[in-house]
Amino acid sequence: MAQPPTTTPTDIFLREVDENLRRDRARDFARKYGNWLIGAVLLFLLASGVWIYWQNVREKKAGAQVEELGEIYLKIGNNQPGKSAARLEQLATDGSSKAVRASAMFTAAALAIQTGNQPAAIAKYRAIAATDGLPAPYRDAAMIRQTALEFDQLKSEEVIARLAPLAKPGNPWFGSAGEMTALALIKQGKGPQAGQLFAAIAKDKTVPESLRARAVQIASTLGVDASGALAQ
Repeated sequence: MAQPPTTTPTDIFLREVDENLRRDRARDFARKYGNWLIGAVLLFLLASGVWIYWQNVREKKAGAQVEELGEIYLKIGNNQPGKSAARLEQLATDGSSKAVRASAMFTAAALAIQTGNQPAAIAKYRAIAATDGLPAPYRDAAMIRQTALEFDQLKSEEVIARLAPLAKPGNPWFGSAGEMTALALIKQGKGPQAGQLFAAIAKDKTVPESLRARAVQIASTLGVDASGALAQ
């Protein structure tokens, strides 16, 4: 016996009405918001294009500046600084990255030392240490170099206060900062305290061997035996 159709004329009619309604809604939506959607897509494409272009420009600029630094290093190494100082000042100001700016500033300070201008070198290291935009390792290194250059002109308490955050075991600059702090303590007549700090430096295996050996010798003159530290 033939089965009755599962789809009735009413179902067909309702489906057609539903499709027409969806089509009309889509048309009305396109009319109402089409220009906005097109504008948004175009704006997105424009922004993406500008971002990609800017990234390429920055990468090319950074590459050119690194090459320029390399040229400056070669000229300084060959004792032909020429206009290196001016070029370094420009890179320190307009460097495309923190690494470029910091490298230019450190090189400018080293060039000042090479030319015998220690006050200028101290000023440059001070500027690096005070630049909040640079990563802490750069600033800490600059503070160490600055303090080493002007150590004899500083009051012992100023040296101790300045280097206090770095003169601690575990800090990457513990060796250098600790040594200068200990020497400042000796100036204050605090030999035993300085000796203990030298002994701590000698025990720290992250400190360069030459500095550890020197710390052992100075500690012994202050009555602290740290000779076993190097054998550990």
